[in-house]
Amino acid sequence: MTSALPAGDAYPYLRAASAGIRHHARGLAPYAEHPATPADRVHLDVLHAHLTALHRLLDQLAESTRPPHPAAGRHLATAHTRLFQAAAAVHDAFHLLPVADKPPADTACHPERLPEGPPVLTICQRHLAAGHVVRRKTTPSDLNTPLHGHTTTCSR
Repeated sequence: MTSALPAGDAYPYLRAASAGIRHHARGLAPYAEHPATPADRVHLDVLHAHLTALHRLLDQLAESTRPPHPAAGRHLATAHTRLFQAAAAVHDAFHLLPVADKPPADTACHPERLPEGPPVLTICQRHLAAGHVVRRKTTPSDLNTPLHGHTTTCSR
């Protein structure tokens, strides 16, 4: 028989993901001897993967929270939409960055050998899948609403 986890040990994978992001952000902080380097396509691809995974998680949480707690569910649904907007901005930035040096001809990418397609398209496939989910649950006007234009109901 297993016992329930104490509140401090709940959701260890989410805590580890958050710690990993904090560690990575500290590593990117510029120092006098190590100036900041701009983002590259690989960096944005990994960040987009993280955002879309979080997007799926928020979708599931909003769906399960909405029936018993409608107001909290609506806020989670709004966060779900805003997270898609953030992923869309990262996706757009990815395509605006220059392509890294092309590999030599003998090590060229062969998309027919990769089940998920060429690496440059995986971010697009991931983004299209997230877009399909968000468009089933939101209206075009919700997707185009500016981030800071909404009101919140905070009872503090």
